[in-house]
Amino acid sequence: MKTTQRILTTAAVLLLLATATGCSTANKAETATSSAATATDSALKTANVPAPGAAVSGWPGVKQVHSPGVVAMDEQLTSCKAQVLDAAKGDYLPDPSCTPGAIDPAVTQDNIDSTVCKSGYSSTVRPPASDTDKFKAISLRAYGEPTESTIELDHLVSLELGGTNSASNLWPEMNHVGATGTTNPKDAVENTLHKAVCDHKVKLADAQNAIARNWTTALKDLGL
Repeated sequence: MKTTQRILTTAAVLLLLATATGCSTANKAETATSSAATATDSALKTANVPAPGAAVSGWPGVKQVHSPGVVAMDEQLTSCKAQVLDAAKGDYLPDPSCTPGAIDPAVTQDNIDSTVCKSGYSSTVRPPASDTDKFKAISLRAYGEPTESTIELDHLVSLELGGTNSASNLWPEMNHVGATGTTNPKDAVENTLHKAVCDHKVKLADAQNAIARNWTTALKDLGL
């Protein structure tokens, strides 16, 4: 009888150990899965993955070019073609292979209050008209656009958002139907993004990427 009791007791102990080990293994597996999911989510946020449908096909991402006061020829422009989204509204996008957008690495999130958010900043880094006029002629030929008074040589990432003066960030922006000047729909987007950045509602890098990727959807993409 005692032998039987010992056998039963031993079996019970083994069963309890097996159960405890199984629970521990399961808990470890669940913890590992949860940690992996958290790490993946964090990596996606860090990479600033664009919202589905917001990216322009073939867009390589913004470049970094430090070129205050002068146009840097960092791209050899040939056979560029603007993307027409809505000519009546003036919704045109530059060719991403020619004009992906470029930012000045000297402008960072940490110094926006003394750079882009400081009154008069843009005038301190803008090239003289003699330089931009020369490059406008080059970009018009590359994009196959006529010389018209309503076409603006535009910074894709505006100077007020830390954009730079380079061939990769300047393009001949067509205006909306019936326009009489160079004021265009993108100007309002630039101003809204600038205010959001300086009010610390949007990170500088997020605004730069959004406007370079697709300025017509930038505000929506950033929830503005």
